Amino acid sequence: MSDVHIKSAEELALMRESGRLLASVFAHLDPLIKEGLSTMEINDLAEAFIVDKLNARPASKGQYGFPYVLNTSVNQVVCHGMPSETHKLKAGDIVNVDITLEKNGYIADSSKMYLIGDVSPIARRLVDETYQAMWKGIQAVKPGATLGDIGHAIQQHARDKGYSVVRDYCGHGIGQEMHEGPQVLHFGVPGKGLALKEGMTFTIEPMINQGKAKVKTKRDGWTVVTADKKLSAQWEHTIAVTADGYEVLTLRDEERIQPQATH
Repeated sequence: MSDVHIKSAEELALMRESGRLLASVFAHLDPLIKEGLSTMEINDLAEAFIVDKLNARPASKGQYGFPYVLNTSVNQVVCHGMPSETHKLKAGDIVNVDITLEKNGYIADSSKMYLIGDVSPIARRLVDETYQAMWKGIQAVKPGATLGDIGHAIQQHARDKGYSVVRDYCGHGIGQEMHEGPQVLHFGVPGKGLALKEGMTFTIEPMINQGKAKVKTKRDGWTVVTADKKLSAQWEHTIAVTADGYEVLTLRDEERIQPQATH
């Protein structure tokens, strides 16, 4: 992972545009993701919109040899779920859709949970509290704060709600490269770690488990699942550190109205 790159105003403008376009991909998918749709159909719908409508590049395709445009992580899948033509969404599922987009040389990265049909209160609560945990981390971002402040805010919220934080995967710096410095852990000690500076850009993307934090990777080499087979949820945004706080570069329209309620 490369060193931390402080973005100029011009670079931030390009990243802001990539983030805006990525938010529009989710808006396009929102009414389409429903019971009976295969996870590969989600992939194909996103690819067509990114390439044909936005004239942009799906940045995940080909990254580290990954063959698809996005990840679809259903129920006990923590992250990196591979789209499948045979895996159709069913009522009660929770699914994370994780998409990246590159425009004019700069990349945005975001993910969102979708609730399919009638979802159990237990699953809905996990999704809601994971979203809140992400926002606790985002709200800790400002110049002079530390990465430990972000991780601690997320970890504290998850623990208070009876959940565990996955430690094997983390957020990351982002810009012209998908993965730049720093690593953004979703657990930590206040005041510890790298101090944040204006112009830093990175993702905050906590993976929160209903049961224990331990995970394992399936034989496909990509799909990560909970070791105890309990549910997992994740939300993600790309963040910029501003002079007095933060800017969410991938903010979706519904979040501008009510930024800390799940949708």
